[in-house]
Amino acid sequence: MSFLSKLFGTSTSSDHIKVLGIEDFKAGIANKGTQLIDVRTASEFKSGAIANAKNIDFFNRTAMEIAFKKLDSSKPVYLYCRSGNRSGQAAKLLVAMGFNEVYDLRGGYTSWR
Repeated sequence: MSFLSKLFGTSTSSDHIKVLGIEDFKAGIANKGTQLIDVRTASEFKSGAIANAKNIDFFNRTAMEIAFKKLDSSKPVYLYCRSGNRSGQAAKLLVAMGFNEVYDLRGGYTSWR
């Protein structure tokens, strides 16, 4: 299966993806060692981000896949983007890569601010 079909295909189950509101997301990322990923562009990230987030640009697909492979698939991953679209797609990719616990911020960074 190609990278793009993993990302955009319907074969990926979303059973492992949970979309959280702000309060639940805040509680989750408060845990030590949380994998918090911002999939916005570098310029979006520089304009403001959630503390301790790592920036992995969704639009740089090759770099994104390499960076995702470096994450610990046995630990939860918390994702966000600007509005929730890119992070939702990134969450599907992580599940396709074997991650079982992926959390997506409902409304993205726009709702966080």
